[in-house]
Amino acid sequence: MNQKTTQRLTALRNIMTENEIDLIAVGPGAHMTWLLGFHPHPDERPCLLLISRQGQTILMPALNAQGSRQQTDIAFNEWDDADGPTHALTAALKDIGANNSKVVVLDESMRADFALLLLDALPGAAHAFTENSVGVLRMRKADDEFQQLKMNAGLADEAMQAAFTALRPGMREAELAEIIADSFAAQGADPLFRIVGAGPNGAYPHHQTGDTVIKSGDAIVIDIGARKGVFSSDITRMAVIGEPPRDYEKVHEIVEAAVQAAMKAARPGVLARVVDAAARNVIAEAGFAEYFVHRTGHGMGVEGHEPPYITSTSDTVLDVGMVFSIEPGIYLPGRFGIRLEDIVILREDGPEIFSQLPRTAHMIAG
Repeated sequence: MNQKTTQRLTALRNIMTENEIDLIAVGPGAHMTWLLGFHPHPDERPCLLLISRQGQTILMPALNAQGSRQQTDIAFNEWDDADGPTHALTAALKDIGANNSKVVVLDESMRADFALLLLDALPGAAHAFTENSVGVLRMRKADDEFQQLKMNAGLADEAMQAAFTALRPGMREAELAEIIADSFAAQGADPLFRIVGAGPNGAYPHHQTGDTVIKSGDAIVIDIGARKGVFSSDITRMAVIGEPPRDYEKVHEIVEAAVQAAMKAARPGVLARVVDAAARNVIAEAGFAEYFVHRTGHGMGVEGHEPPYITSTSDTVLDVGMVFSIEPGIYLPGRFGIRLEDIVILREDGPEIFSQLPRTAHMIAG
């Protein structure tokens, strides 16, 4: 195993000992990628990274074994289509001393049939999800993870600037989205999403970018992200063509004040819901409470949306090294929407913003 995997498994086992967890089972996906640096091809064939306090193994479909062996030296318990996975799973659990596990943690994103296969092999075992084990570790980013996230944020800044440069009346939303995708691709990143919401479309937080023609007087929400390496980016900025819509400047100022309030509230030891409340209170006091229709933020790392979630009900205690978005918004049906989003990493003295782009609207002559 490489040093990073060894360190992460050691930290995970410390949590397992503290919480009397006998077994953690992880399917192909984000948790496995974070722990091992890769995951095998995800399909219907049961594949599980099994971690006990004594050892680890991978229940591995024989079809994927040779290719996966190039990525890790962790022991495999292989099975083929002719025999099925049951006997290999029984052997895997015995090999790592987990065949009598009483407390099992399941990867919440694994296929349900994988989970049931494992639980059937451990009748009577209590089970929980990874929130208090793998999830705890993933929320706190190491310096190398920060550097990769920061690099991706720089690529998103470049793509946003490309959008601002190209934006003009008469373009379709999809044309602008394609320019953003081309900028990411030219920088070696895989585009993940490009929300371009012009005029009234901006009032839909997750607008499906389409053939709407951008015209003078439109306020435009631009929310973009891409992945280079394991990590990705996410940023939202505003552009306005020509004369801004009525009340635009006022609403933009309110959303910016909400961002700043959330930034001020975000400190180590603070509950995530306190940060959400700080942003939400600014918008409510300005009379727009009903138009802020989503949470204030989400974590980001291997996945574009992961803990911590900055919601009105979250009791997650924020800590140094956590990475999350701060993205309040106001959405006025039939008129326009405004969302301002920055990804931050929490330091001892508060949030450090990844992006170098100002949150002021980019103004374009109409």
